[in-house]
Amino acid sequence: MSDGLSREAVMQRTALLGWSLFGGAIYFFLVGIVHLLGIKIPPLFIYFNVPSLAYQDRIIAVLALGWGVFFLAGFSEVRQGRQGLVPYLLVAGTLAVAALFLNNALTDFTALSTGTTPLAYWIQVGGLLVYLGWLFYCYRRRTE
Repeated sequence: MSDGLSREAVMQRTALLGWSLFGGAIYFFLVGIVHLLGIKIPPLFIYFNVPSLAYQDRIIAVLALGWGVFFLAGFSEVRQGRQGLVPYLLVAGTLAVAALFLNNALTDFTALSTGTTPLAYWIQVGGLLVYLGWLFYCYRRRTE
């Protein structure tokens, strides 16, 4: 128990964090698979209508699969009653979302592909920001 919360309430809140991490693992595994296959499906492929080379997609796939394992490890740790990995996931996620925001702000997408507007990219990165905010919320709330 923490701050007057029952053991059951803490367990429910911790389970919410765990399942949210599991959802992230599934998302990143799917991102890795579609990049390996070269299938441009938004939101699994953020820059879905910008030309890319197969080797670039495979590099992204390897990194996304690594993120999937990272999130799956966080899920597993939470299920075992530990949460030491979660702050690192939150920091890494914050850096990744910040880098995607920076990329969207600095890239002239119209020069890469005719008729391309970055609105869809901003929406997808915004979705990742919402998910990251949700993880922060679940992490802080688990014992409040």
